[in-house]
Amino acid sequence: MLPVIGVLALQGDVREHLAAVSACGDVRGVPVRRPSELDAVDALVIPGGESTTMSRLLEVFELLDPLRARIAAGMPAYGSCAGMILLAREVLDGRPDQKQIGGLDVVVRRNAFGRQVDSFETDLRFRGMLGGPVRAVFIRAPWVESAGPGVEVLATVPQSTITGADAGAAAGRAVAVRQGAVIATAFHPELTGDLRVHGLFCDLVKEAARAA
Repeated sequence: MLPVIGVLALQGDVREHLAAVSACGDVRGVPVRRPSELDAVDALVIPGGESTTMSRLLEVFELLDPLRARIAAGMPAYGSCAGMILLAREVLDGRPDQKQIGGLDVVVRRNAFGRQVDSFETDLRFRGMLGGPVRAVFIRAPWVESAGPGVEVLATVPQSTITGADAGAAAGRAVAVRQGAVIATAFHPELTGDLRVHGLFCDLVKEAARAA
């Protein structure tokens, strides 16, 4: 049986993530909207979108508590952009009623790089990634303000000019992290055609399936 990777299908780049996961090979990607669908997957991708809206939808679709429980029990998860925000222990500049899934001992700042018009692309050195820098697309992206001792920083913003953002404040900020079976990026690898970040996650899922 191939490991099954769900993509949370409440908002965001669901089709793009499903395509990226399926292209990794030896896994199967499926959309997840209901608790019964969550029960049937071995791992979950949480796509970008609007984090406060996604938080409300998780409650409406009765997915918040089951998802918290699965991740706390060790289910691999990958979050991009809003997914990083939802997986964080704490979010700055969020709504007071915003709910967190948890899974990463990090504090993130929502919309840290500015508004939609401040979106940008840059190349990142990604720890342990072969094949050169990763092209990263940032859209109303968060960054990691602080991380606990169990969190591995995989990529940081390079010392370079970032159009529409305060380069001095952004430089050196963590934008990709991992803690155990949970990975998060502030950027959108599903938009570039570079499958290496999804490949990293798929390899993690396969390893977890073999160990089960």
